[in-house]
Amino acid sequence: MAQPSLSEQIRRLEAELGVPLFARVGRGLELTEAGRLLLPHAERTIAAAREAAESVQEVRELSGGTVAFGTFGSAHHYLLGGLIEDFRTRHPNVRVRAIGQNSAEVADAVREGRLEAGLIMLPIDDRGLDVRPATREEQLYVSADPARVREPMTIERLAEAPLILYDARWGADDPTRRQLRDRAQRAGVKLEPQIEVEYVTAALELAARGLGDTVSTQTMIRSRGYARKLAGAPFDPPLYDTFAFITRRNAHLSPAGREFMALAEQRVAALARQL
Repeated sequence: MAQPSLSEQIRRLEAELGVPLFARVGRGLELTEAGRLLLPHAERTIAAAREAAESVQEVRELSGGTVAFGTFGSAHHYLLGGLIEDFRTRHPNVRVRAIGQNSAEVADAVREGRLEAGLIMLPIDDRGLDVRPATREEQLYVSADPARVREPMTIERLAEAPLILYDARWGADDPTRRQLRDRAQRAGVKLEPQIEVEYVTAALELAARGLGDTVSTQTMIRSRGYARKLAGAPFDPPLYDTFAFITRRNAHLSPAGREFMALAEQRVAALARQL
């Protein structure tokens, strides 16, 4: 921009604000106190205007970049594959980074800005996050022994059961374990699993071999082909896994992130109808 034009714009801005923004020092200029106060607001305004322009272009094109999304550990068994296929069919030039073995891990990554958004199970630590519950699925007590699933499972009986639990690395931060631990504390009993493994599929396999009982959903049992080997009983009172979408509070999702989130919402809505 030519100097006369720039000087004229500065004079107009100073006149509108009613304060000088620059002071002449020797042959140069320095910001006044008012100028220093205005500077961060001006930078944010310019950045927001640039972001708005870029978002319109990205919405129109979605021709590159990466969408980073987190999921709970078992999502890849019955949700994630179809979701990524839906997105890549529409936007083949946008890379997808989908990670997450546990909801607590995903919540931390979204809070820290390493992921744009996530689909998790509640409860989680919601500091700095916007949480939007979507649907829920009932958890069952699962066993290869029909005699052990003839009646609803109470927390008192669960404390005495040959229990196999997954998410060993996350332990107390796992949403399902948190719900069970809260029930146990209120009942004055302690849950001590006989076997702990990392993945729900490993827990189901061990339960199918008769090495103990576990906790899972009907969707997982069917999706992994264990419907003939394992039976389930509800908890008393019922125990639910609640699906929820999370984003960083007041964060701006990229166009690719918004598109991926919209498709995820469609997938979860379809799952809710099945449930």
